[in-house]
Amino acid sequence: MLDEGHRRAARGTDVVVGAADCRGRPHTEALLDGLERLRSSESPHRPERLDHVTVGRPPDDDGFDLDAALRRRPGLLLVDDLAHTNPPGHRNARRWQDVEELLSAGVDVLTTIDVQHLESLSDVVEAITEVPPGDSVPDGFVRGADQIVLVDVDPEDLRRRMAHGNIHPPEMVDAALASWFRPGNLTALRELALLWVADQVDDALRGYRTDHGIGGIWEARERVVVGLTGGPEGDTLIRRAARIAARSARGELSAVHVARGDGLAAGASSTALARQRRLVESLGGSYHTVVGEDVPTALLDFARAGNATQLILGTSRRGRLERFLTGRGIGETTVSLSGGIDVHMVTHERAGRGRLLPSRRRTLPLSRRVAGPLAGVVLPVLLTLLLDRVRGSVDLTSEALLFLLAVVGVACIGGVGSALVAAVTASLLLNYWFVPPIGAFSFEDPDSVLALGVFVVVAGAVAAVVDRSLRLSRRAASATAEAETLSALAGSVVRGEHTVPDLLARTRETFSAHAAELTDRPVDDPTASQVSMGDGSFLVLRGRTLPAADRRVLTAFAAHLMAAVERARLAEAAAEAETAKSADRMRTALLAAVSHDLRTPLAAGWAAVASLRSPDVD
Repeated sequence: MLDEGHRRAARGTDVVVGAADCRGRPHTEALLDGLERLRSSESPHRPERLDHVTVGRPPDDDGFDLDAALRRRPGLLLVDDLAHTNPPGHRNARRWQDVEELLSAGVDVLTTIDVQHLESLSDVVEAITEVPPGDSVPDGFVRGADQIVLVDVDPEDLRRRMAHGNIHPPEMVDAALASWFRPGNLTALRELALLWVADQVDDALRGYRTDHGIGGIWEARERVVVGLTGGPEGDTLIRRAARIAARSARGELSAVHVARGDGLAAGASSTALARQRRLVESLGGSYHTVVGEDVPTALLDFARAGNATQLILGTSRRGRLERFLTGRGIGETTVSLSGGIDVHMVTHERAGRGRLLPSRRRTLPLSRRVAGPLAGVVLPVLLTLLLDRVRGSVDLTSEALLFLLAVVGVACIGGVGSALVAAVTASLLLNYWFVPPIGAFSFEDPDSVLALGVFVVVAGAVAAVVDRSLRLSRRAASATAEAETLSALAGSVVRGEHTVPDLLARTRETFSAHAAELTDRPVDDPTASQVSMGDGSFLVLRGRTLPAADRRVLTAFAAHLMAAVERARLAEAAAEAETAKSADRMRTALLAAVSHDLRTPLAAGWAAVASLRSPDVD
């Protein structure tokens, strides 16, 4: 600090030493020569009056007069020992608070701090040295500095300085070398300082990249991101990513799950994601959820924003036929777009064990899943019979559009799979009955073949869009119904309109159950649905087994019931307290009346006796 003060002063900066604790070290004291030293006009902890400013090398003093510094307002003020505790009578309890006030007043400050006095490291330092570090400074205040310079020295060099008497007097050297200044202590403290400053460098690097719009990856530190789908292979991927991150010093681990904006991400288990989140956090990593329609793009955007160096993905669970029909998967697309990020495809026990054909979440009831393919065959046949009766009055284009309309209708009944059945059936019937030569399949004419192929593609695409829209509308309707139900329930609980029995009855009606009850232990009934309410009680519904979506809503009902139970308990306690309060008021009034009746004659008697005893009365 003093060396830098001399350099700044040589360049013309108005430098003043506000506080410098040399502790009798001659080489350090020599550096005060030529620097202006601030002295308090009146020191609160010294009886003698000192000059405001002296030049040269005054006696060592760890006191610091903040008001004098504010009046002097130098270009640069040197203040030693940021973690110092001020003596009694000082305006601020800690020196870093003095520095904070100086900075607010526009005074630049150059200060010093030992690594053991950083607040976040105090417990680590105590565990290493077995000595409490004493005063500490909040990390956030130190991080707010414009510049942080690490003064690093090899432990053996520091011990040699100690042995030569440059740090402590000769009589203290042996004890210091055997305690605080042991090589192990110094090495550990040195590493702590290096790592803490490395974090600051990393923050500065991230800010620089943001300010300059730099999107490329700078591999200053290994940052490993693992992509989670919510599938069972996630645990394997997390542990593999943690091992990769642990191979480099200060490697960082992050896990990210990309949620589709429409909520239709297949294969994602909320239970598995919750378990994997706990696993990531137990391994010292962080868990994130981002929303994106295109999963590879969302993954890479997240990785680039965090300056990740490696991305861990699991190999596809799709089977060979499904991969052939659906093309490239998320992993292959991510690899092709990764750029400077290394993508690791990790195999797992579920790899390649998906369904034979592309799977889709079953959102339709069984009746519609059966009626859909049947309609895909029957509806085009019925339309063919109808158009055959009016042959000649409708041209081929209109006939094709009517078949396309039939395919859309089948999609509304049974989804995209049934629509594909209808599209193939309709194309064959259209070719046989309405494309010349009528009554035979015609595949010699390229235009006819192209037209039929386009018809199948368009019919399939339209059916897929219709099927997706229907699924989204059903999901939106379900979410709206859930939200309205929970909103009405929450409002009634907040307003206190329903008692616990009323809420139980409403729960039973909402879920079409035979009975709803609160118990103090889980019931042994496989057909009952039950939810723990957190205080040892359970909400039990009897009558039917609820699906997973309804169980989520049932959990919310249980939370509201718990609030109602707690409200009833508080009301009962308040009633008991009011009864006791009324009795206390009556008792207080009775005691006041009795004391008044007692005080009235006693006061008169006391006054008479006092008058008789007074020497002023004859």
